[in-house]
Amino acid sequence: MTYPIRIARDDDAAAIHAIYAPHVTGGVATFETVLPDVEAMRERIRARLPQYPWLVWEEDGDVLAYAYAGRFRERAAYDWIAETSIYVAAGAQRRGIARRLYAVLLDALRLQGLNQAVGVITVPNPVSVGFHESLGFEPAGVWRQCGWKLGQWWDVGVWQKELQPAAAPPPTVVPFAGLMQQPAWMALVERAARAT
Repeated sequence: MTYPIRIARDDDAAAIHAIYAPHVTGGVATFETVLPDVEAMRERIRARLPQYPWLVWEEDGDVLAYAYAGRFRERAAYDWIAETSIYVAAGAQRRGIARRLYAVLLDALRLQGLNQAVGVITVPNPVSVGFHESLGFEPAGVWRQCGWKLGQWWDVGVWQKELQPAAAPPPTVVPFAGLMQQPAWMALVERAARAT
């Protein structure tokens, strides 16, 4: 059976690049100002997947959206929190894809043993703020005028979601490469497929 949500592969890099490009060249969802090439996107996928999920939504062979997680900060004490991101192709927006894909991403982080997810949003952005808050993220602070892009300064807001109560001491986080081999991962993807 084919599911619309799957783990990103090397050959998704071109489609992911195409979805991401407008946000680099003409938007502020990312503060990246120089568009990385397709090979750089491929390397990002490869570098992230051993530890964190990078997922895509595919229909009829076309990648319409992608979502991924990564380290929030480098210090070891931050191992149980991840920063999350999602991008949806312009023609695929407002179909519920983002909500379903992001939900699987958050569930995967929970299965890995992470306690917190953080969304970092350039503000103002009522669509992204509303999206995150509808999934249970709560405002956790604003960094004022911290990014210069497209000829102006931008604020950045942080939204935080508890994935599960923090244990003391916390269990070791399962790398995503290990989770991919577990039945819990396939069960999660199957549940998501039934919900589409």
